[in-house]
Amino acid sequence: MDNLEKVMQVFEKANQPLNSKAVQEATGLDKKEVDKLIKKLKDAGKLESPKRCFYQPKA
Repeated sequence: MDNLEKVMQVFEKANQPLNSKAVQEATGLDKKEVDKLIKKLKDAGKLESPKRCFYQPKA
């Protein structure tokens, strides 16, 4: 499993929007790497941002 899949799994398991710090703690990845992966998932249309700096999977 690559890091992109790890980050997406964290979002799918959470029942609330998460910020990058929460994802970083759950995956153990570097913050810059998490931010890059979140941006990639958001650009791909898999994540949405209900409020500033928090993300959740698109319904």
